Amino acid sequence: MDTVKEVAQRAKNAARELRMLTRDQKDDALRVIAARLKAEKDFISTQNHLDLEAARAVGTSEALIDRLTLDGERIEAIANALIDVAALPDPVGEVVRGYTLPNGLQVRQTRVPLGVVGMIYEARPNVTVDAAGLCLKSGNAALLRGSASAYNTNLALIEVMRKALVEVGIPADAIALVPGHTHESVNELMKARGLVDVLIPRGGASLIQNIVNNSLVPVIETGVGNCHVYVDKDADLNMAVDIVLNSKTQRVSVCNAAETLLVHEAVADTFLPELFAQFKARSVTVHGDEKMQPHAQLAGVDWAPVNDEDWAAEYYSMDIAAGIVPSVEAAVEHILTWSSGHTEAIVSSSAPTIAYFTSAVDSAAVMVNASTRFTDGAEFGFGAEIGISTQKLHARGPMGLTELTTTTFIVSGNGQVRK
Repeated sequence: MDTVKEVAQRAKNAARELRMLTRDQKDDALRVIAARLKAEKDFISTQNHLDLEAARAVGTSEALIDRLTLDGERIEAIANALIDVAALPDPVGEVVRGYTLPNGLQVRQTRVPLGVVGMIYEARPNVTVDAAGLCLKSGNAALLRGSASAYNTNLALIEVMRKALVEVGIPADAIALVPGHTHESVNELMKARGLVDVLIPRGGASLIQNIVNNSLVPVIETGVGNCHVYVDKDADLNMAVDIVLNSKTQRVSVCNAAETLLVHEAVADTFLPELFAQFKARSVTVHGDEKMQPHAQLAGVDWAPVNDEDWAAEYYSMDIAAGIVPSVEAAVEHILTWSSGHTEAIVSSSAPTIAYFTSAVDSAAVMVNASTRFTDGAEFGFGAEIGISTQKLHARGPMGLTELTTTTFIVSGNGQVRK
């Protein structure tokens, strides 16, 4: 088996060719990859079935099984997403700003590819295709290290995509799988500074923190989603029920699902009975504070006392931490203490309260009278995304094509020299 360093070196060589491709060449490649994925969906599904059997054999939760599953319908969807990416504008070559200096020098800040983008991610083999497609469109080589639980699926997906690249005359190493099943391959990838330009981890908090703390390659921190919904005293309570239910229960295995509910004490008696009736029907367990307990018991909803682990949790399940607060200020203080910086939502009709909340909360996305589930590259109009950045440097929030570029200053003169 090739070493991680050898694979990274080939990816770097491929990246040099990728940065020279035209938009038409990249878009044609994406469409061919999409067609190949559809044609090979039975093969991919068979390989995915091997991973699902292995996951169930070791007692993997149904939420994680859902993240791992890649059936024919989902393969069609990720292939169609590549076609959508092909239709998006190409960020490479875009002039961010341009001006002429008094000495006649013309300055243009222009978008260029990052180079080699390393992805380390858990479960979700659809990320393999999303990442490869976005990297290709933005002129980057994709070096992919999925979890061992999806190894057969990822191997199949990358095999299909590499064949498609060769078919259109692009180096197969523009999309590569990091060799190895163990953490040692991850460690080697983190040491590949000079070959890999940036690492983007997607997964649980322990994975992300390990990479952030130990990587020698620059890292864009993504994805841990301890998202909050605050229901204000001036909220439309029917709207609030819909938003909380959608944020929590529409799909629990994603980073933009709500994990904490905060309710203003002035509306708790009116709001919670209807919400908890809906929670009971959906088998949601409430991890509540003391003020929340009598409301939960009256409604007959599953209840457990909340603790610090609950306030910090990203559940990936039908569980939610919940508390009653005396003010929007108290809600914001709670969010600033426990949030992972992903997405927070407020339900309110008060303009001053909304203004305070959106100014005081320090997260990548803040929703006003809308579900946390909208924090997503496609929902924001970016097309597919490579992740949700929760840090502040280079990129923040959903990372689409533009966020996979950096810039070069091109300065044109006519013989000017500095005095």
